[in-house]
Formats: sequence, structure tokens, C-alpha cells
Amino acid sequence: MADWDIRFLELAKHIASWSKDPSTQVGAVIVDKKKRVVSVGYNGFAQGVKDSPERYENRDIKYKIVVHAERNAIIFAKQNLEDCTIYTWPFQPCSVCAGMIIQSGIKRIVAPKIEKTERWYDDMALACETLEEAEVKLDLIDFV
Repeated sequence: MADWDIRFLELAKHIASWSKDPSTQVGAVIVDKKKRVVSVGYNGFAQGVKDSPERYENRDIKYKIVVHAERNAIIFAKQNLEDCTIYTWPFQPCSVCAGMIIQSGIKRIVAPKIEKTERWYDDMALACETLEEAEVKLDLIDFV
């Protein structure tokens, strides 16, 4: 495990704290081959959408309108992401974000290793399958 991986995971963890979601705060950092930060993102509602606690507490609504950290980081990147690495906190990308990562040209994902929760197990397994097929490397590392 490289020192840079730890540094960028720590940055993704910090950026996750910017999310207003009271139950799950997610952060993402995209880095180029020269270890320069290209873009960052955290999970939240789209610009101009009312950020009310009631919406975050209602999972049916929240899941339909929240923009994931990985998607925000990709959307806000102002350069080609070919061969970049994305760092995600506190877990690996979902299957939909994995598809966006693949399409963006990112070739490596680094996330903390966690015990797979039943709630997201099937989706994470599908994400792993698609990433492997597209030859995007997923490095899950022990992170304290």
C-alpha cells in the first residue's frame, strides 16, 4: 500500500464530511498519473435542489435524487480522465458509478476494505464483475 494511496483516501474521507446526508457521507478524489488532484466530489442533491433534512430522512426520495460522490467528481472534472485513479470513501463504488468510471476512462479505483454488508452486497458484487470485465483495477486496502 503506497503512502499516496493513504493520503488520497484521507482526502476522500475529509471531502465526504462535506455531505449533508446524515446517514452516509461519501467522498471521491480523482488523481492523474502525476498524483495531481483532478477533481473531487461528495454525495448530495443536485445544484439548486432543496437540501432539506426531511428529504435526507426519507430514503425513497433521497435515493432517487442524490448524486453520488463518484458521479459528482466525474461531472466536475475539467479534463480527460483517461488512466486516472479514483479514491472513494467509505466504500467502493456502486454498480452504476462503476459504469460511469469505466466510461470515463479511469483505470484504477482505491477504496477501503470493509466487511460486505447485506444491504449492498449484490450491487458491490455486480460492480466488481463489470470492473473486472472492463479491466479497471479495484484495490481494496486495509485502512484504519
